[in-house]
Amino acid sequence: MTQSVLSDALSQYQNRINHYLQQQLEHLPEHAIGLKKAMQHGALLGGKRIRPFLVYSVGDMLGVPLEKLDVCAAAIECIHAYSLIHDDLPAMDDDELRRGQPTVHIAYDEATAILAGDALQTLAFEILSGKTEFSATQQLAMIQALAKAAGYLGMCGGQAIDLASTDKQIDLERLTQLHALKTGALISCSVELALIAADATNADRRSLVKYAQSLGLAFQVQDDILDITSSTEELGKPQGSDEESNKSTFPQLLGLQGAQQTAAQLIEDALSALAKLPYNTQLIEQFAQYIVARRV
Repeated sequence: MTQSVLSDALSQYQNRINHYLQQQLEHLPEHAIGLKKAMQHGALLGGKRIRPFLVYSVGDMLGVPLEKLDVCAAAIECIHAYSLIHDDLPAMDDDELRRGQPTVHIAYDEATAILAGDALQTLAFEILSGKTEFSATQQLAMIQALAKAAGYLGMCGGQAIDLASTDKQIDLERLTQLHALKTGALISCSVELALIAADATNADRRSLVKYAQSLGLAFQVQDDILDITSSTEELGKPQGSDEESNKSTFPQLLGLQGAQQTAAQLIEDALSALAKLPYNTQLIEQFAQYIVARRV
């Protein structure tokens, strides 16, 4: 498989989720037009669409039609968009730039940004619980998986640890736990949703969950690396923001070379987890390698 195949797949799935999300948001009634526009600003201004890619690519590999997977991809991207809107708020990371554009609280105002995040979060569960081609048992499992990954036991719990650790030196074990929750939980959930959609076997589940967990942590290690090696223009957000905010990072604890070696080892772990699967895993293998090769 050539790099162009991965590039084509990334583009295909980005276009697919962007179109689906745009439809979902456009169909909202106009009674709170400022809120609706803020939601669109937060959800539709680009982005790598890593989580929808995993839903589509893993689901397709397991034989699930893409049109069935749209609701899963949209739900997890709504949660991701809400998390970014809230992360950027003055009470959190206090960022003014996201994806090269003003953050939602800068483009609108702080109260509208809070509501836009709240509304995108609830929209995720509205999409998953509505009319789909999945059984009620599958829908419930998906809702439970996403709620867990987004809440105290996942992203929100990780964010709380992150806030509590600001201006403090934490060890590698605590930093790893932080990011396994804050970043890794939603990435793992993307794969979990595809597994539920496919009624996957326990053996497939074990391998792909291990792949997702290693990939999620590698993604964050690479983000930490890029925060000090890429420009603001490349990142679409302020370069060096983690250091300026006095946050612990993998390069800070391990050194730049040590962080790069850690990311590479995590990708090796992800690839090893795929070895026993009876499917063509080349696309998600290349995607794992892309995670640590990317510049944005």
